Amino acid sequence: MTLNFRFAVVSDLHLALPHTIWNHPSRFHLVEVGIPAFESVLEHLTQLNLDFLLLPGDLTQHGEPENHIWLQKRLAELPFPVYVVPGNHDVPVLTADEQSIGFADFPLYYRKFGYEDADKLYYTCQLLPGVRLIGLNSNFFNDQGEQVGRLDIQQLNWLEEVLAAANDELVLVMVHHNVVEHLPNQSRHPMANRYMLENAPQLLQMLKQYKVSLVFTGHLHVQDVAYSEGVYDITTGSLVSYPHPYRVLEFHRDNHGRKWLQICSHRVESVPDFPKLQETSRKWMGDRSVPFLLKLLTLPPLNLPPAQAEELAPNLRDFWANIAAGDALFEYNHFPPEVSRYFEKYGAIATSGTPALIDNNSTLLLEGTLGLGD
Repeated sequence: MTLNFRFAVVSDLHLALPHTIWNHPSRFHLVEVGIPAFESVLEHLTQLNLDFLLLPGDLTQHGEPENHIWLQKRLAELPFPVYVVPGNHDVPVLTADEQSIGFADFPLYYRKFGYEDADKLYYTCQLLPGVRLIGLNSNFFNDQGEQVGRLDIQQLNWLEEVLAAANDELVLVMVHHNVVEHLPNQSRHPMANRYMLENAPQLLQMLKQYKVSLVFTGHLHVQDVAYSEGVYDITTGSLVSYPHPYRVLEFHRDNHGRKWLQICSHRVESVPDFPKLQETSRKWMGDRSVPFLLKLLTLPPLNLPPAQAEELAPNLRDFWANIAAGDALFEYNHFPPEVSRYFEKYGAIATSGTPALIDNNSTLLLEGTLGLGD
């Protein structure tokens, strides 16, 4: 039986009403563009006859009630259904304080956007006949009260019950933290591991067992499509970070059971106070890149001496902006060989050693073959 539908993904909105913005001097994000950029995206999406919109977390800057209320009201005005999950910025504290909502309060704000049961931070619903969405909560507070990316055992048990009952439905999963590695050695890298689910292998095994192919994530603020044994993790960059992207996707299944997903990525090019947003934002990120690069160079696995790191860092000014944009290819022949090889691993290279430009515009074949970019 044929199946065709169109949807969009906008991630890591970090929305902040002007009077709530934290003007931290070292922030990578242009939080002030969040609301006008989102309005620009919605103007486009409302013209596309979408079946639904997914927002995989970090909806607000720091979980401020005012920002959650603003978003809740804005989403209710849209002509298509919207589904959300919480990011770490949406529920930064267990108990509500003077700034943020409490961890368990999130579903109360989004009853119309997936959370019909306000007692759970995860849910499932039928999007279309034969199409099911599972929205997971990847925010977990450990015994030390620290917020980490993890699915608790109760949620995993619930998930297995839902997957077992899904029968012949197409299942889409949405969760904030990454499930498949998008960066080299991401699960173990001292700077990158916080963007991964701590128990990603357990979730992946379950998804593979029940033949779930599509997972939509955020958190990392990069455009990337990662693949592991039949599971695609499609992570979408942040609306308030270069290159201010969002995705429009079309799923197709023909009469022969062949399934594929077409991905088309767009960028917000300008908003009222930032007429050259792409240029300004790329420079903003580059201007703030040195502390990040010094850590990357001096921490494992490179472990470079500080003096050498300081010498190399200026040459990497646009490294993270290129990663964030997706489909990056790197060549640092002027670096020491081991350093050059390390950074080249961050490029969009398939295991065969050839470029695989699938992060922004591509067609993914959902029967075990990785589709190449258009």
